Amino acid sequence: MSMAEPALLDVADLAVRYGRAVEALRGVSLQVPDGGIVAVLGNNGAGKSTLLRTVSGTCRLHRAVVERGTITWQGKHITRWSPGHVVTAGVVQVPEGRRIFGRLTVEENLRAGGIRQRDRRARAAARERVYELFPLLADRRRQRGGLLSGGEQQMLAIGRALMAAPKLLLLDEPSLGLAPKIVGQIADVILEINRQGTAVLLVEQNAEMAFEVASYAYVLELGRVKLSGAVEQMRGSDEVQRLYLGGGAPVRASTSGHTLGRWT
Repeated sequence: MSMAEPALLDVADLAVRYGRAVEALRGVSLQVPDGGIVAVLGNNGAGKSTLLRTVSGTCRLHRAVVERGTITWQGKHITRWSPGHVVTAGVVQVPEGRRIFGRLTVEENLRAGGIRQRDRRARAAARERVYELFPLLADRRRQRGGLLSGGEQQMLAIGRALMAAPKLLLLDEPSLGLAPKIVGQIADVILEINRQGTAVLLVEQNAEMAFEVASYAYVLELGRVKLSGAVEQMRGSDEVQRLYLGGGAPVRASTSGHTLGRWT
């Protein structure tokens, strides 16, 4: 199934293996349209994080090898580009687990995120964008990252990625381990980032949150795309309802912007 919008990112027949034994991705194909939000769902071990690592060029750091397939970004083949080259091209990943620099202050973490941006004015503009999205980070700019709450660390992880001014943001399980109220606020942030012009590829196990923000979704199972389609179509799938939704209450994204950065 294809999307109407032209593809900003095009992943075609991607196969990735760890070592000689573990085949993590088995012919995965997906697209992210310019200005879109695309969700990738799946249980643990489905290959979601491997997909993001391969797009961001970091899979080799995890001893993974691309066996076949291509990753095309704005018409350029980036399948074997270095992580730094990928970031410079406009693709930035926020890894699972809020991997901030705990001993550095909020300000220092943000500075590290913008290290590849040589234009001082562009760095300052990116920092102000982060502080507008997350006012609490501005209030705590001199506080060490390790002293922030889980939700605040997630703010900082996203903010640090935004310092590189990405055209595509790769988010790996941003709601993991956070309270439902904060998960709803994450949805608000993702929508606002997208409204400001950044496309998003979102990996999530929380299908309700993903469906609140995405327009298109893929379901991975054992390294393969099992299902794909528009979110409205996916919501109506009996299999998606049974495996991922379970009749739970949906996350409500307020879209008003008033709660941005005020996580507790």
